[in-house]
Order: sequence, then structure tokens, then C-alpha cells
Amino acid sequence: MYAASIGTMVRSFVDGVIVLNDKFEILWHDVHSDIPLDIGIGDNFLEILPCTGEKLFENGTFPITFNDRKLEIEVKKFAADLNYTVICIEDPSNLSTNQKTRLYCLEKIVDTLREGVMMSDHNGRIALYNEAQEKLESLDSSEIIGKPLWEAYNYNPQYSEHKHTFKTGKPIFSRYRAHSTVNGIPKYVNYSTYPIQKDGETIAVFSLSTNESHLKNWLHQTMELKRQVEHEDPNHQLRKNGTTFSFDDIKGKSIALKNLIHEAENIAIHNTDVLIVGETGTGKELFAQSMHNHSLRAESPFVAINCAAIPETLLESTLFGTVKGAFTGATNQMGLFEYAKKGTLFLDEINSMPITLQSKLIRVLQERLVRRVGSNEVTQVECTVISASNEDPEKLIEEGKMRLDLFYRLAHTSLYITPLRERTEDIHFFIHYFLDKYRRKFNKLVPELSKTLLSLLLQYHWPGNTRELEHLIENLIIRAKESDESIDVEHLPAYMKKKILSVQSVHLSKQKELKRNPLKSIFSNSQEHYIHKTLDETSWNISKAAKTLGITRQSLQYHIKKHGLVKP
Repeated sequence: MYAASIGTMVRSFVDGVIVLNDKFEILWHDVHSDIPLDIGIGDNFLEILPCTGEKLFENGTFPITFNDRKLEIEVKKFAADLNYTVICIEDPSNLSTNQKTRLYCLEKIVDTLREGVMMSDHNGRIALYNEAQEKLESLDSSEIIGKPLWEAYNYNPQYSEHKHTFKTGKPIFSRYRAHSTVNGIPKYVNYSTYPIQKDGETIAVFSLSTNESHLKNWLHQTMELKRQVEHEDPNHQLRKNGTTFSFDDIKGKSIALKNLIHEAENIAIHNTDVLIVGETGTGKELFAQSMHNHSLRAESPFVAINCAAIPETLLESTLFGTVKGAFTGATNQMGLFEYAKKGTLFLDEINSMPITLQSKLIRVLQERLVRRVGSNEVTQVECTVISASNEDPEKLIEEGKMRLDLFYRLAHTSLYITPLRERTEDIHFFIHYFLDKYRRKFNKLVPELSKTLLSLLLQYHWPGNTRELEHLIENLIIRAKESDESIDVEHLPAYMKKKILSVQSVHLSKQKELKRNPLKSIFSNSQEHYIHKTLDETSWNISKAAKTLGITRQSLQYHIKKHGLVKP
């Protein structure tokens, strides 16, 4: 009975257990069916496996080969009413039953992951630290495994996220911090922390980390490339305030664009926050820089940041700054609100900012005070904030992607850049403007566009706006030869040819719909009256009125401002 108790106690950890008496006779056994041992109660173990011999007299582990199967045997001695020898048998090749081999394989897998993995126990001691984590933090696992996290990283235990997760059982998602510093350089990683729970209780906590250095490198390369391109163009040299463009660089001949520039100039002379709305490629940053250079803040810095290109946690510290000790590895870092001083902070693609960060931005814009992450002190915000969105703010608010109160804070004044497809005069202008520009750049005297291709380009809807048109003309100049009679449809790159040729059929269908798109056919003084009448009929519902008129919401907003229409 006692022999069975001993065997049952250790059976769950191995593939087989055999309990022997002092004569090495089998008193009890439980061996997995995969191990081919033909044994029974009372059999002498030395006769079954004579190779064990003297090894059964002492505690220890040794390998054996039985029926071409490599096994491991561990001998354990127990003394009670009799002297017992317990034989623990393990099959290293059986991953489903052998816990040691399975654990070994899992640890190897963890070590080959590109993501860093670090695990701590209930005391906060580091129990697992893989090779990827070593590379991310430039630390040696042999020096920190077994140490409490706060000793390994030298911080106050009360700020331990692992302790917090262990206590609450709730994961912490997407943090961006530096826990280690090498030669004074903080090693920032993006990580999330999760609890490991068993039977409803947390038994360990682990973090998965990724390196954001590739993002920083990409941003640096992009900025460097932009700087080089601007340096190559003598007309677009980087100014001391961090800008490149002014209103003189905004090209186009349409009345809509001229009115827009005039409106932007009027806004620029007032110290007010602005929201610029326009599709991709319409030149939102070009307008933002021009407004800065036209304002009284022109001598102060123009600081731009793309909210869609930076992770949420990094974006927060970038905007607001940090203080040393705010979290592990944090340093005294000035945020962009402070860095912009009395200049302009340009928040590009504000529509991509996470909702959780929007609430913090609202307070800064409302109080004009900024508090660094981890600090109790506030600093006065002196800069003007220009924001840009490539989506309709009202649509974003309806979809819950933008807070209504943030929209009111950002849009003290609004500037709507109409898409290129609604400025036919500018399409024609830019075609010839970019033809001249890239002829000079590539030193090629290529001919003009054929009437067929010119007609197609004027009808194309240009979803990428001016930027897309410029790239196409550049491609046409590269593909064309000076000996060609004209640049024709055959010179179009394959990816554009199908889209542009399909314009013809679409254009014909649009002609049939002209009656349902009346605004397109009205170019007289009656336009203002027709828009006002449509707005009244739809109770000033912008979406319904725009649909009735056959134009976009942004275009309708522009016409409302242009004609000075006021909702009754």
C-alpha cells in the first residue's frame, strides 16, 4: 500500500514508475504503454534490465537503451516500513508525455523568437529572459535571471508593472519605454504585459517586447531624403524655422484655389488654431507651412508630426514630454508643445490619433497648459496648433473616431481644400506645369501630350490629387522619347492605363446623369441661389444637400463659405 502511494506521488511527472523492495522485486508499477516493458508484480528488476546493476544501489540518473529505445532512468531511495527503491523512467523523445523534453523545446522556441520575452514569478523575480530581449535591452540574461525586476532595472518596486499585473490579473497593452540604459543611451522597446493564470489565480507575469528602432530609422531616412530633395531644388531650401514652402509655392489658377489662398492668408494673421481638411495629396502641409510663414510667428519654429506614423505611447511622450523617473528609463525630455515655443505645431493626420490620447490633447488645447508625463508641474503652451485631417471630421465623429469636443478645440477656424477633380482649371494648369518641371529636371525635350491623352487626364477623378498627377507626369517624361510625335496613351504606365482608359465609359455615364447632378452644369450667378434653395429643402443637412447637388461634403462646405450662406 505504501509502495503504491510513493509511485502515485511521482507518476504525473514521468513516463513510468516502478517501486522495488530491498531485493529489487517489483511491488508496484505504472508505465506508459509506449514504453515496451513486459513486467509484473514480483518480477526481479535486475533480471528484466540487468544493465542497471550496481546503479540501483545509489540515487542518480543514467541513460539506458532498451529495444532500440533510448530511455532515462532515475533512482530514488525511500525508507519507511521497508527500504524502497523507486525507478522513474522517462522517454525524452515523447513530447506529449515527457514534461522535461517538452519544456526544453518550448524554451528553445522562446529563444528563437524575434520578440523579446521576459517572465517573472510571484516575488517579481525574473524567471525567463530570452535572447531577443537581451538584444533589445543590451543585457545579459545570466546576470539578471533570478533577480527582482526592480534590482535588475534599478527602479522603485512600487512602479513595477509586473507587480501591478500580478496583483490585478489585468494585462497592460502597448507601452513604449526604456527599462535599460547602455552608455547613457536608453533602450526603448514597445511591449505588452500579460498575467499567466491557473485555476483562477495568477502564477506568473510575462512581457512581449518589440524593437521600435526600425520605425525611428524609417522616420530618420524619410526626413533625410526630404531634406536632400529640398536641398537639390534651389527654389525649396529649408528655412531656419523648419519650413520649406510659402504661399508663393502654391500653384494653380482656379478661382476656388485663389479664394482658398486668400482665406488662408486672412486666418494666418490671427493667432488661432486651425483645422485643415483635405484628401491625400491636396497639399495640407504646404498650406500649413505657408500660413506659418505668413503669420507673425514666422521667425519661430514650425514643428510637424504625423500622428499616424508613431505608436500611441510614443506619440504621448513626444507631444507632452517626460521627466526623469516617470517610468523606468525615462529621461527629462521636452515635448513638441514646448519645443514649438511661440511658433506652430502641425499635427498631420489628426484623424489617426487614438481616442484615449484625444482626451489628453483636449485639456492641453483648452487650458493652454502642458504637463510632462510623470510631472506635477505645468508649462504654458504658447504655440498655435494647426491640425490636418484627410477625412471628413463630421463623418469621423459619427463613426466614433474623433471626439466632438476635440473637433471644437481644433477647429477654431477650418480650411477645406477642395479635391483636384473639382478644379478642372488646375488639372490643365498642373499638367503643363509638371511637364515643364520634369523636362528641365531630366533635360529631355519631349513633345506635348496628345489631345486624346489630355482629354482622358482632364476627365480622370485623381484620387491622389496633385501628388498623383505629378507622379504620373514624371513617369510619362521618363518613358517618352524626344523623337516621339506626342506623348500618348501608350506611354502610360500599366498600373495607370487601365484606370485612365476606364474614364471614357464613366464620363459617358456621367453625361446621362447630368440632370441628377445639376450643380455641375450651373456656372452663373444663379449658383448661390440654387445651393441655398437645396440646403433649405434638406433642412441644412450637409450630407443630403451634397448628395442632391452631386458634390462632396467638403466641396459644399467650401461653396457655403464662398457665398457666405448662413443657416437660419
